[in-house]
Order: sequence, then structure tokens, then C-alpha cells
Amino acid sequence: MDNIRKINENNEKLFLSPFATLSAESKGREVYEPECELRTAFQRDRDRIIHSKAFRRLKHKTQVFLSPESDHYRTRLTHTLEVSQIARTISSALQLNGDLTEAIALGHDLGHTPFGHAGERSLDKLSTFGFTHFEQSVRVCKFLEKNGVGLNLTHEVLDGILHHTRGDWANTPEGKIVRLSDRIAYINHDIDDAVRAGIIKESDLPASSVMVLGDTKSKRINTLVTALVRSGADNLELSGEINEEFVRLHDFLFESVYHNPKAKSEESKVDGIIEGLFEYYINNPKEILNNEYKVVAQREGIERAVVDYIAGMTDHFAIMAYSNIYIPKSWNY
Repeated sequence: MDNIRKINENNEKLFLSPFATLSAESKGREVYEPECELRTAFQRDRDRIIHSKAFRRLKHKTQVFLSPESDHYRTRLTHTLEVSQIARTISSALQLNGDLTEAIALGHDLGHTPFGHAGERSLDKLSTFGFTHFEQSVRVCKFLEKNGVGLNLTHEVLDGILHHTRGDWANTPEGKIVRLSDRIAYINHDIDDAVRAGIIKESDLPASSVMVLGDTKSKRINTLVTALVRSGADNLELSGEINEEFVRLHDFLFESVYHNPKAKSEESKVDGIIEGLFEYYINNPKEILNNEYKVVAQREGIERAVVDYIAGMTDHFAIMAYSNIYIPKSWNY
């Protein structure tokens, strides 16, 4: 039994690219743990993320459209799974560490707020220390899961999660792949959802982007993934005409979907919900001082605990909590 992990670690050395991040050479965890008999360090991280409460909550958090009626619109969970699939494909083709890639991809949005980026912007405005979902994802992994103990993930996974959106790039090629895969996934599946919702039509897409990248979601993803694989593990980037059209498609999406009044008509209400919850819990801290949030309040103050609590809510739970606090109920006697 003790040899299974070692065999897997040795197989990484034998069969993965020289650019791959080897699990046996991980910088380790903040708190020392004995190695698992069966799984490598990155496999353990992947499993911890999948079994976390924060991961389960992603199925009820907004991707683009707030509380959509149809079952076919993406949620934050289905987005995460699509990012993971794209990233694994690229990582496998380049013979990089698929387990590390998958762990980063599955954990990258664990800290996302209810109501998507609208909720993120609201918390950023309200909190005195600011808020970003990628920093919050790291907080979830380090301080909030398991009743305040955290998941004790490896340095490489946390680094990839922290750098999956903007700013400095991750220190591993696997982390860089997740960052690129995140953009490939959301640009293409958000177009798909926007067409389904009647916000845009396929014919509205920039003609040059369709010509270069493809006229369907799957064709565009294949074009982009293939281009990244061809760029090589040591030079992960989109370049030339493909990158130009990818940027054009990205800009089109922001103009036509993310800033479209029809698509975002309900988002104006998000600020009121998040602000109402924030003010109430700041003034009534006993309402949330249980489990991990009590630990956070003692360690970092009540405002930090309130922000963590609200950020962890699903869309439905946030609406229900707001209603219970502010909406009068029928009087029974």
C-alpha cells in the first residue's frame, strides 16, 4: 500500500514534461501532515476541494444571469466544471500535471459571492479592506472550511487559485493554464447562455471572430485550446490573429451581454440586498457567531466575519435571509 503513492510520483517523473510541476517536489503545506499511502499531494487537494461545503454551494450561485428559471443556464458550479475540463485537456496534451491543474480549476471560484460579480462589487464597496473573489477563494481554503481549520492545501494549489483572474501570473504552468481556461470557458459559455436567453443572436457575433475561431461554441473552444497547446508549455499564450479575435469576442461580450440592461435588469437590486445584510449583521453580530465565523471574529474582527459570512451565501439563501430580516410576515394569532 505504501508504494502506490510513490509509484504515481515516480510515473510523474518518468512521463510528464520537464516543465510539469511534480507532486513529490511540492513546496508543501502550511501545517505538516504525513503523506497519504495512496494519493499524491495534489490528488489529496483535489479531493478536499470537491468534498468541501464551499464547492457544494457553487451550484446555487450566479454565473451571469441572476436566479434563472431554466435549468440549462450555467451556475458557478457548472462554470467550474467546464473550466476544469478545458484545463485538463490542455494540461494532458502538454504532459503537465493534470492533478494539480484540476485542483486549481475546481477551487478557483470557491470564494465567489452570491449574485456573481454584482455581489463581489457590492462587498468590495462596503468593506473597509476591500474584496475580491480570488482572494476570498484562498481564505475559504485556508481559514473558513472545516469550521475555521481550513483545508491545508499545498502552496502550488493556493498560488494557482490566487492568480487565476488578474495581476501576477501563477508560478506554475498548471496555474497559468487554469487562468487561460477560465477566460476560454466563460467567454464561450456566456455567449451560449446569452443566445439561449434571447439577449443576443449568433449572427450578432463579430464576423471576423466567427471566421477565425469558429461558428459554434465547441469549434471556438477547440480552436483556442489547440492554439494554446501549440504555443507550448514554456510559452503558454494566445498570439496573432487568434488572440486578436479572442479579445474582440471578449469586448463584444462585455458590451452586448455584461452591460446589457435586459440581461442585468435585476442586478440593480443586488446592492440593496448585500448592503442590508451587511448593516444588519454588523449591528447584530450574535446572529452569525457560530462555527468558523466565531473563530474569524475573534481573530480578525466582526467586519471580517460578516464579509466572510455573506460571501459564502448562495443566491437563494441571501434572498431568504434578507426577507426574514426586512420583509414583514403575516400576523398569526
